[in-house]
Amino acid sequence: MQKTVLLYNVSDRSRLIKIQQAILPLGVRIKLVDKNDYGKPVGVLAGVKGMEPGEQGEYLGEDFNDEMAVMAGFTSSQIDAFIRALYKRGVGRIDYKAILTPYNAKWNSVKLFHEIKREHEEMTGRNRTEGKYAGESGSEKDGGQGDL
Repeated sequence: MQKTVLLYNVSDRSRLIKIQQAILPLGVRIKLVDKNDYGKPVGVLAGVKGMEPGEQGEYLGEDFNDEMAVMAGFTSSQIDAFIRALYKRGVGRIDYKAILTPYNAKWNSVKLFHEIKREHEEMTGRNRTEGKYAGESGSEKDGGQGDL
């Protein structure tokens, strides 16, 4: 399988151009995923051999608006090179990133996004509604340690 990055919801044209310029020297194929394809397995979208798209009409289900990148066929050093290239070109972060695995290749884009989002929030420990780390009380009594 050719190295591929599936990109979702990159609506800023200049940001998309920077992403394309960052990825081009790495020899990676870019596929911009349209919402109509959200119901297809991400492995099919990435071009995994042997995966069949099945019969699917226009996707009318749930969607998401956050940017997401799914890397297929990458080694760990290529993942690092991809992330460094994004920063070098001034793209900055894409918060929701995933590596295509045999397990998640069968999922559709929405299911993968929700799983990545859940994991991202667990890993960053951020409580987005309060803007504080989870468990952080900020009180002087406990030294600002919260429930560590």
